[in-house]
Amino acid sequence: MSGPSSAPRGEHTPAPGVTWQTELVRVEQLVDDDAPDPRPNRAARRAMKRAARRTK
Repeated sequence: MSGPSSAPRGEHTPAPGVTWQTELVRVEQLVDDDAPDPRPNRAARRAMKRAARRTK
């Protein structure tokens, strides 16, 4: 293992877009009352299957 270099590295300019300030925007989505419920995600589906196995 070698020791620290005696020549420090110079500064570099960051890649374009790296330093941009981003603003998180929340968009409200309206869902029709008659619309079917969305499919549960994978974790929820697995939890439901585990719960169903335990009750048998």
